[in-house]
Amino acid sequence: MEYVRLTKDNLESEHICCAISDNKDPQVRSKKAWLSDRLDEGLVFLKAKERGKCFIEYIPAEYAWVPIEADGYLFIDCFWVSGSFKGHGYANDLLNQCIAEGKTQGKQGICVISSTKKRAFLSDPDYLIHKGFRPADTAEPFFTLLYLPLKEDANAPRFKDCAKAPHIDGKGFVILSTAGCPFTAKYVPLIEQVAKEHGIPCKSVLLDTREKAQNAPVAWTTYALFHDGAYVTNEIQSEKKFLALAEEH
Repeated sequence: MEYVRLTKDNLESEHICCAISDNKDPQVRSKKAWLSDRLDEGLVFLKAKERGKCFIEYIPAEYAWVPIEADGYLFIDCFWVSGSFKGHGYANDLLNQCIAEGKTQGKQGICVISSTKKRAFLSDPDYLIHKGFRPADTAEPFFTLLYLPLKEDANAPRFKDCAKAPHIDGKGFVILSTAGCPFTAKYVPLIEQVAKEHGIPCKSVLLDTREKAQNAPVAWTTYALFHDGAYVTNEIQSEKKFLALAEEH
């Protein structure tokens, strides 16, 4: 398998692997604009040359859009190998590239937010633990910060206190999100519209700076759905799923 690393020169022409091929799609525009700014901060987006969901995205942890303390680490934003790409060792290739880069840069280690069991939009904890990652910290209701030390004396990373027990003020549904995932550009406004049509109180809050994301009241900032202040899910909702949730609540 050949891999391509995104740069400022090829960002516009390359596919970003999330099953969206049209550069005019607002999801693609949003994600690529976000990526362009992060490339200057050391973000790496490495993907299969062939189109499909086979890529890893990582960044120096001090620039990560999540509430963690992980000085000297690389943080994996997203790691996705699916469909026909599974079972060929491509996940190992991508992860090994991240590890090699961490060693070259003299990093303390690699860290990633996962969960107590496999969940949508989060990296598979079983695979990562098999590859040597260890639990470093936890945050309610199910988030686990995993890390792979690259130095014997590496300090384990941790979640910030603000993210340990997710809660916000206010009634109704509230969606916190970033532009780090292209799907939020489509589904956040879609859910707002669906909620309006059904008379369901719902608003969205875009975490549009790194500082906001790093001090968020929840561990996973890409997408966080709350209801009456309580955390509900990290899973980006379709219209059908949201309406089912609204009925439950």
